[in-house]
Amino acid sequence: MNVGDRVGSRVHTAAKAGRAGFAADAALGVASATLLAFWAYQVAVSWGSGYWLFGCIAGTVVCGLALARRRGRVWAAAAGLAVAAASVLAATFVDLPAEPGPAMALGLSVLVGSAVRTLPAVVACAIAAGGLAVTAGTPLTANTLASGLPSVTMLNAAGWLAGVSTGLCSRLLAARHRTIAGNVRRQERLQLARELHDVVAHHVTGIVLQAQAAQVLARKQPDRLDGSLTGIETAGTDALAATRRLVGLLRETGAPTSPSESLTDLVRRFNGPAVHLRLPDGDDAAAWPPEVTSTVYRVVQESLTNVSRHAPHAGSVRVTVACEGDDGVTVEIADDAPPVSTRRHRRGGYGLLGMRERVEALGGTLHAGPRSGGGWGVLATLPLPSRREPPGQGERR
Repeated sequence: MNVGDRVGSRVHTAAKAGRAGFAADAALGVASATLLAFWAYQVAVSWGSGYWLFGCIAGTVVCGLALARRRGRVWAAAAGLAVAAASVLAATFVDLPAEPGPAMALGLSVLVGSAVRTLPAVVACAIAAGGLAVTAGTPLTANTLASGLPSVTMLNAAGWLAGVSTGLCSRLLAARHRTIAGNVRRQERLQLARELHDVVAHHVTGIVLQAQAAQVLARKQPDRLDGSLTGIETAGTDALAATRRLVGLLRETGAPTSPSESLTDLVRRFNGPAVHLRLPDGDDAAAWPPEVTSTVYRVVQESLTNVSRHAPHAGSVRVTVACEGDDGVTVEIADDAPPVSTRRHRRGGYGLLGMRERVEALGGTLHAGPRSGGGWGVLATLPLPSRREPPGQGERR
């Protein structure tokens, strides 16, 4: 996935969201206009000309606020409830047709549902209560003495219940997503705790061995002692740097687990489309810090898992791991699955969420999305920490 593919993926996602919002607003606008025309005709037939005007204007205002709700959900909902309450009072004391009418009921349900879905709990409850109060006041506007609930009350109660139910379901789904994402990050931190123990034990063991060798050299070959002490200093510096990086990851998000196999072994046992693996030439990968090596492994592992789950018709997968000089590592995974409906592009699940947190915690970036020519692509970039000269070594003469 090159730069053009990444930019195209982001633009595609933003455009898709924009088209979905525009389609929803267009459908709401058409439904509102239809209901306004229908109700104006019914009122004109039942009450005579002129009586439809008030309800049509009030319904248009509330529906317009529903269409503009994304610019300010609180003020839009508050204004819509105020207009609805005023229409109820006007219909009660001025002898007008029952309010709110069908179009206004639709606008109120959208405003209440949007507020319940996105606003803080206290504000959302207040707006939902306001909608219920408007619904409770509709019997006052009913111009009939028939027993049972007036039709205007049942209509508005159904709209209020639909708005609250839809908004509450969306709110609970969003909360569930946040909970799962938090659990993913928590698992990454638990894995880091184990990784931190292994890294510290490895470096400390090296320091102990270097110190034991230095004691032997001090007795038998004192002239070689300086090199041994330099090795101890270097090992200590590396241990501090690795510990600092891993603890930083632990405090922020997630961390790597040491892979138990190589990328070649991972690709060999992959049960899916043919994988074409390309690794860096030479021994460059051997010099990578453990957290970089394990993160590269986990990104490839998660990407291949997503291919097997979501791209059963892919013919092949290309995995490329390359060094960008001494500055960083790039990992690219791309499959050639045929293009499918955008509604099925849901490979950015919680596994990739954990990988994104880990990559960004190391100072890198991760992009995943549909490719312009079909298939799915993942591109991760990881910086390599610079190897600093051991303190004091550059000062010796």
